[in-house]
Amino acid sequence: MPAQVRRPAVPEGMTAPLGCDAVAVPDRLGPLIVPRLPRVGCVYADGEHWWWIVPSDSDYALPWPAPAHYAPGAPVPGTARLIHRPEGTVPYTPPIPLYLALCRVTGTTPDWSRAVSA
Repeated sequence: MPAQVRRPAVPEGMTAPLGCDAVAVPDRLGPLIVPRLPRVGCVYADGEHWWWIVPSDSDYALPWPAPAHYAPGAPVPGTARLIHRPEGTVPYTPPIPLYLALCRVTGTTPDWSRAVSA
């Protein structure tokens, strides 16, 4: 993780009512994931990774497959720039479709078996 990180500001006119986390994927995978999603939220890129904004706690009982990195609080490198802004007022990419698309492009079987405590 780079030394200088920040939580990106959501674009003007957007709100993040569910908080913000981020899922970082190598930039080579980003273009493979986009067509597999029903909705693409705010995506930031720093030349090495694409950072997908998801609601807080989108990692609850969900082990994101390598080489993805789940980042609570959405700390992204200070050099990251917004490369996709969705229509509407929320910045989120739906986490389950993102997870499934990432599993698909990495050849990872989705892991639904991790125990969840109440």
